[in-house]
Amino acid sequence: MKVAIMLYDGITALDAIGPYEVFATVEGMQVEFVAKNKGLIKLDSKMGYLHADLSFSEVPSADILVVPGCRPPNFKSPMNDEDTLHWIQQIHETTKWTTSVCNGSLILSTAGLLNGAEATSHWGSFDLLRSLGTIPTEERVVRQGKIVTAAGVSAGIDMALQLVAWEWGEDISKSVQLLLEYDPMPPFDAGSPKKAPAPMVEQLKMMLQELAKQEPKI
Repeated sequence: MKVAIMLYDGITALDAIGPYEVFATVEGMQVEFVAKNKGLIKLDSKMGYLHADLSFSEVPSADILVVPGCRPPNFKSPMNDEDTLHWIQQIHETTKWTTSVCNGSLILSTAGLLNGAEATSHWGSFDLLRSLGTIPTEERVVRQGKIVTAAGVSAGIDMALQLVAWEWGEDISKSVQLLLEYDPMPPFDAGSPKKAPAPMVEQLKMMLQELAKQEPKI
């Protein structure tokens, strides 16, 4: 089974690497990093790179597509790029599963794959997701037919483990989880807007909204 993880400048590393680590642990999986132009891809932190081994033109099909997210406003670049949107639409016709992590669902929505559908994203992108004709939901992993969306950043690991369970069974997925020692015990219980202090949520939401108004600088 072939997995294509789409890269673009300004991407959040864990959005791509989380699912990669899960899928790459399953025997027989072929995981490829793909971008419009192959080569080094800048991360949103501006402190490193991922490498796309293949270009869109070299990958006309895949069994699983993963569209990672990024910090705002970097999602504007793929959302406004016709070649990127066309490739996603083309790949979607061949996939068994089309997935996104974090605000990668904004890109899927712009590609016309989530019109009127329920989906999740980073909580700070819910208003924008709604404006694109998608119905935001606070669930960590959301399945609508063959499209599966994951909430912010770390939720991509959960999404990938769920896909492994659907495809190969829970025992295989549990084995992958154990091999990765994915047993989160965060020092604070503030990982969602429901749990974090309300003033903190409001402050970060305003910050994200202001960033989203800017143009990408990657």
